[in-house]
Amino acid sequence: MKNEQIKGRLIKAMVDFFEHDYRRINHAIEVLKYAEQTAENTPEADEEIVIGSAILHDVGIKPSEAELGYNNGKTQEQYGPAIAIALLEENDFPAEKIEKVAQIIGNHHSSSRYDYVELEILKIADRIVNKLDAAQQG
Repeated sequence: MKNEQIKGRLIKAMVDFFEHDYRRINHAIEVLKYAEQTAENTPEADEEIVIGSAILHDVGIKPSEAELGYNNGKTQEQYGPAIAIALLEENDFPAEKIEKVAQIIGNHHSSSRYDYVELEILKIADRIVNKLDAAQQG
């Protein structure tokens, strides 16, 4: 499957998942944009893994808020991987890459437990977008 098809399917799945939570939808798309830009200069990065982890990195927020009434980095990492796996499988993401995307999503707010260039790319992109969001609000 071409990366544009993967991207389109996963964006649609993420939008369907978050429904009317436009802030989270926009955040994921912005993170994807910066992750792809960073990955362009990182030839060893797997583009499909960058795309999957960027689009789905915050899916743990919704079940965390539903079950606990709040979310934080730890709860996002706790709830996110299982949802990401389901969404990736439903959208024909390469099976051999699903576990790595889940590991990245389950580690994107903590000290890196994995030496994955794609994890570092996601962390950089997420920080950029969070700083931009904070600057616009402040």
